[in-house]
Amino acid sequence: MIFSDFTNQIQRFQNSTLGGLDSQFKLAPELRRKYTEEMITQKSPKKAAVLALFYPDKQNKTNFLLTQRASYNGAHSAQISFPGGKVDKIDINLQQTALRETYEEVGVNNKDITVIRQLSNTYIPPSNFLVTPFIGFCNQKPIFNPNNEVATIIEVLAQDLLDDDNIVYTPMETSYMKNIEVPSFKLNNYIVWGATAMMLSEIKDLIK
Repeated sequence: MIFSDFTNQIQRFQNSTLGGLDSQFKLAPELRRKYTEEMITQKSPKKAAVLALFYPDKQNKTNFLLTQRASYNGAHSAQISFPGGKVDKIDINLQQTALRETYEEVGVNNKDITVIRQLSNTYIPPSNFLVTPFIGFCNQKPIFNPNNEVATIIEVLAQDLLDDDNIVYTPMETSYMKNIEVPSFKLNNYIVWGATAMMLSEIKDLIK
């Protein structure tokens, strides 16, 4: 997808009805499907926000940014995710959380980012976070400067997200899930699953 083809659709992205859970559940682990909105509300989840950042590469093809988190003793160690994190008391709103975290994690200044819209909230059972994703873009390829929370910068062609052949089922074993096959995206040879895959599924449907 040429970047001008992406930017020419921004008004449609802004005005289209989001796929919501119907889109997200296409790439949701079975564990997540068990949580109703009532159950989530009762758990009083912590709030966080992330940014799906699109931009042109040197060939003017549309890319978006993922990161591999650094390894640590926690539920999301080394997972593939969007830049983002939990709400800070200094944040005016969730969009500011997403932009601040993007700057802190990968060094992209918010003045270079145009936010297109907010997407549907995504609940993460293991850490009890309710994450609000935003989709935005830069008119030029950013210079990334990752901090110590980020192990790897992953630049993915938007066209690869739209390719149904990149949806795979992957056996997973975590502290809360044993030998379960989960729907995933295989992007740049990385397996993207869980909340990030659910968000990407809604973005895929929005672009399509």
